[in-house]
Parts: sequence; C-alpha cells; structure tokens
Amino acid sequence: MISTLRRGLLVLLAALPMMANAAGSAHDLVQDTTSKMLADLKANKEQYKQDPSKFYNALNTIVGPVVDAEGISKSIMTVKYSRKATPAQMQTFQENFKKGLFQFYGNALLEYNNQGIIVDAPKDESGDRAEVGMKVSGSNGAVYPVSYTLTKINGEWKLRNVIINGINIGKLFRDQFADAMQRNGNDLDKTINGWAGEVAKAKEETDKAAGKPAQ
Repeated sequence: MISTLRRGLLVLLAALPMMANAAGSAHDLVQDTTSKMLADLKANKEQYKQDPSKFYNALNTIVGPVVDAEGISKSIMTVKYSRKATPAQMQTFQENFKKGLFQFYGNALLEYNNQGIIVDAPKDESGDRAEVGMKVSGSNGAVYPVSYTLTKINGEWKLRNVIINGINIGKLFRDQFADAMQRNGNDLDKTINGWAGEVAKAKEETDKAAGKPAQ
C-alpha cells in the first residue's frame, strides 16, 4: 500500500506543475501549461539534481500561486482545529504545507522521464468547481488516472484536491494532521511547526517500503 502510495504521489508531482498560470478554462489551464513545465524540467534537470533547492524554489514559484493553499490548509486541519487557529498560525501552516510538499516529493519528480501524459476531454465548467482528468504513464508501463478538483477564486482556477489512482490526497493529509495532533497532545503550534518532520518521517517510511535509501 505504501509503495503504491509513493508511486501515486510521484505522479501527482509530475502533474501538479502543469497547473501554472491560472487563466481561461480549468481544462485549458491543465492542457496548455503541460509542455511549459516539462520543457523547464528537461532543460534544467541535471542542475536541479545537483542543487535540489533550486528545484523546490521552481516548484514553489510555478505551482504555489495556483494552489488554493488557504482552502487546502483549512481542509487538512478540519474545522475542529482551524477555527482555533490564529491568522498567523494558518499562514505558517500554509507555508509549511507547501514547503514540505515540494521538498518531500521534489526528488521523486526528478525521476519522471516524460513517459507520457494525456489530459482527458473537457467536462462541464459552468460552475465554480470543475474536475479535470488526466492519465500519466509510469516508467513501469502502468497508467495512473489523476483527477483534479479545481475551484474558481476571484475569477481564477485554483487547485483544491487531487485523487491519484484512487488515493485522495486531501484525505491523506487530513488523517496525517489529526494523527500528529493526537500525538502532540492537541498542541497546534507544535504540530504546525513540526509539519516538515511529519513529512520527512513519512518519506523515510515510503522509501523503506519501496526498497530505497532515505534521501
């Protein structure tokens, strides 16, 4: 299960950078920016491998602005905890969430070698929420279905959730946050400030399950 999850999350990071430059329809957003990020990755891959921090910064620059970090953060915390959080705590968690995500899975994305990505045909986008489907081919020949949920905020489409090969990423992180709160005695600051450690711990577990040395 963990190795399957790791493969699914690799697909997520291979696909997330395609969400850059929120404009037009949700489908066009996904379709039109695919080649841009893959071209950047191809051109700078060796440099990124030598200095992963540059890659994390690139991910934050390209992906960060189109992720609904505020909405996702509240969803991960759930109302139970988010209503108790101060604006400063929420802002800190949003930044820690994005930083942890990009650092955790940045190396996995560097393993992606343009095996193949197909965006599904457009669906109805008449409302403020839309679903965009995608199929990503893995290096092992398997095809992973990806389903994005996007929401329109101030006229721009933002990524709200992703389901990869049946794994709901939003739910995954909600469960992770709730578990950390329980272990930390419901100390919100401790959980927020220790989020990178939670992510690093999960990375060690997934690397071990996949038979890879921790990085």
